[in-house]
Amino acid sequence: MKGERVAQLELLLRSHPEGLRRAEIARRLGVHRSTISRYVEDLSEHIDIYEENNLIKIKQKDSDDAVALSVYESIAFNMSAEMLSQNSEFQSPHLASGLRKIAMNMQSYAPSVSQNILILAEKIENDARKNKAEGNNDNKIFEVLIDAWISGRMVRLHSTEEGKEELEISPYFIGFREGEAGRHPITVTGRLRHTKEIITIDISKIESAIILDETYTIPDNLKPFNMAKDEKNYDAIDMVPLKLRLKEKSAFNSFNEVVHGTPEFERQDDGSLIVTFAAENSIELMMHLFQCGRAAEIISPESYKKKYLSYLKDVLDIYK
Repeated sequence: MKGERVAQLELLLRSHPEGLRRAEIARRLGVHRSTISRYVEDLSEHIDIYEENNLIKIKQKDSDDAVALSVYESIAFNMSAEMLSQNSEFQSPHLASGLRKIAMNMQSYAPSVSQNILILAEKIENDARKNKAEGNNDNKIFEVLIDAWISGRMVRLHSTEEGKEELEISPYFIGFREGEAGRHPITVTGRLRHTKEIITIDISKIESAIILDETYTIPDNLKPFNMAKDEKNYDAIDMVPLKLRLKEKSAFNSFNEVVHGTPEFERQDDGSLIVTFAAENSIELMMHLFQCGRAAEIISPESYKKKYLSYLKDVLDIYK
């Protein structure tokens, strides 16, 4: 537990470059004030910590990146941050942390703006802490979705929306969308598994999110936010340009349930068939290739062949 507290202390100090008093650190970590000195001592063995005017701070290195904004940019940034906090139901502690870091870089040339941003960051963090205490898990869901998006893995969601109680999606975009009565909910947009359908879900209506082992890639030509209001589906989908050798044409029936383009068949002298078609890049495609057994052989692309062989190896390793 002590090691966890020290790690939490480092995160807390990095999120508050202006420094924190010992009493405030104890309150935020949920421990007695008398234990903070031990945590600070342990953390000082790994990073440079100092105390100034009763504030515990992490000493910034010369190599640390600094953000230098003009006065005009500083004021515009402050106004934008205030609008975001006032017009969004979603309050993120990560936003508060980022605001503090930028505010500290403004202290020398825009001290009043810097102070305003620090006050705003404190308000956002307090609101986020209050929401968490009331059982709101929006930030937890938000973090899971970002982790899935960064790692390129699908997620299984359980939501309160009718018809979307349980579904699996490939998260393509995470951001704010215009809602009813001036609401600006933060949403996740992605492709629904097994389909071409692009859906958008309000994160506040998601009860749980689990990252799956299945991977995905975002198509270069995917622009779902440019869809017409009456357009429910979007044709862009991550596809693999497959070329297979089939011992018999009936083997291609295995791919009926996979999203794919029009196949082109070419009969070979040995009686086999070469089929060329684009198929969705998903775990379902591998499953149907596996279902074909020896009746289908991947000719190209070489990258997908290697991916398929790696998948087969993982399956075989289970039984070793």
